[in-house]
Parts: sequence; structure tokens; C-alpha cells
Amino acid sequence: MQPIQTTKKDKVLLDDCIQDFLVYIENIKSYSQNTIDAYNRNLEFLLDCVQKGAEGGKIFLDSVTEQDLRMAIAQLNREKKDTASINQFISSLRSFFLYCKKFGYIQKNVASQVHTLKKSKKLPTYLTKSELSKMCIQPSEHELLWKERDQALFLMLYSSGCRVSELANLCFSDLSQDKSSAIVHGKGNKDRRVFFSKESIEKFEVYLSDRKKRFQKMAFEPKENLFVNQKGTKLTSRGVRYIVARYSSSEEGTGKPISPHAFRHTFATTMLNNGADIRVVQEMLGHSSISTTQRYTHVTTESIKKAYEQAHPHSGKKD
Repeated sequence: MQPIQTTKKDKVLLDDCIQDFLVYIENIKSYSQNTIDAYNRNLEFLLDCVQKGAEGGKIFLDSVTEQDLRMAIAQLNREKKDTASINQFISSLRSFFLYCKKFGYIQKNVASQVHTLKKSKKLPTYLTKSELSKMCIQPSEHELLWKERDQALFLMLYSSGCRVSELANLCFSDLSQDKSSAIVHGKGNKDRRVFFSKESIEKFEVYLSDRKKRFQKMAFEPKENLFVNQKGTKLTSRGVRYIVARYSSSEEGTGKPISPHAFRHTFATTMLNNGADIRVVQEMLGHSSISTTQRYTHVTTESIKKAYEQAHPHSGKKD
């Protein structure tokens, strides 16, 4: 894409430039659809805020000020959006206006001094050993949805440390011949190999056998998704979240809200608790930065501290 040479007579509409930017990040930067959708939502919110402030009419890009951006952020605060959502909005603004400056749409980057908010440190939610066992055995004891699929799904989420989107998008061609590992397509179009436990492979085989019976199929195509819904079509990330929520919220559930990401957090915590090198865990999780993986060392430290306070006679814990 060639930079656009602008003059004082060139007036670019904010809406038009947003659409150009979305095309750019999809076709040139090859961002994922989820990321593109997030940018679209955030920039449409900006457009809506600026249009309200301008009392209608066309909004030109070079008329947008830093104050407009801060007013939009203030609106998110009034709507009680969490820090992560506001920071995602700010990040979208910075990327968008950097693009506008780079390609000559504007002379000054009005978002350059708009900084993200400081986030409070929140430890990842993970499952205890008993909670994990309860979740993984529930499908076979309580037929809420599709027990063969759901048990395999939970065990493969935990044993691989996959993101929910990564497992939902896995195809048969991604699996190794013995099904003990797979190549997942992670964030930033980065591929990595993940591994499945012996128990999860066994349950996966049971699920595949039942899937063949349900849909009367003799074989699976390489590009077919591993997991399907009860209609036989691809099981989406939203579908996985629904399944996990359905089991965790049942009377026999864990007693606390669980998301599919909790299996990934539990995988990382288990690995570190059992002495795995943090760089190995970083690689297996697909983290680009070691600092992201280091969150789990805080979890292990907290669990060690809790065990000490409960067991050691000099911990200060009252009888």
C-alpha cells in the first residue's frame, strides 16, 4: 500500500479512513478476525462519540482532536467498562492514528499522548486438583449435553494448555498420526506443537466412535474440525464456553464460575508446580513474552504460602 499524499484541499472522512484501516489490517497485516472485529467495534464507538459531539454532519479525520479521544474514554468510564476493555479501546486508537500518520492522512498523531490505564494485578483463576477431577468426570456421570465429546474436550483443554479458540479450530490434518500431539495456530499466526495426555487421547477416540455413529460417517476429512456440535457442524469458541459454563454451574459443579481459560491456567500452574522450566511453559503456552508466563509463578507462590500458613506451627495461624 502506497502512502497517501494529502494537501489542505484533501479532506478525508473519519468513517472512510476507518474502513481503509480495517482493510489494511486484514489484507496487509493478516490480523485474525477476532482482532479485526475488536478494532471495528472500538473505532465505530469513537465515530459515534465524535458524531454526537459534532451535532451531526460529516466528520473529517483532521478535525478529530486529542480532547475527542479523551471524551470517548470518559464515556467508557461512565459506562463502567473494565480496565482491560478501556485499554483495548486506547490501543485501537493508537494503532489507527499511527496508521493515519504513516500514510499521510494526517500531519499530527492526536493519539500519541493517550496512554493506557494501569491495570491492577489479578492472579489467573485455576482449578484445584479436586475441582479439575470433578469437571472432567461430570460428563460421564451427568448427561447434560454430549458426554463423550465433553469429557474429551475438557481433558484435551487441560492436558494441552490450548486457548479455547485454538482447540475449537483444530482439524484432523493438524493431529499427529498417533493423536498424541497437534500443531495449533496461535496468536500472531504463530504455530506451535501441543501435547495430549494418554487419558485424553482415549476419551477422544471414544468421542470419535460415537460421532461416527451419530452422523453415520465412516471417515473424517483432513480439514474437518475435531469437535462438532450436536448438529454435526463446527463447535465454535462460544459453544465451548457454553459447555463449560453449563457443567460448572450445575448442582454438581465446581461451586465457582469457570471459563475454558481456567483449564489453560491450571495447565500452566500444574507444570510450574511440578518443576517445569518457565521457558518451556512459555513455549507450550505460545506466549510471546516471558512476563505473561511469569503470572503463574505468583499463583504457585501464593499456593505455597497458603500451605505453609495452614500446616506450619509457627506460621501465626490461630488454632
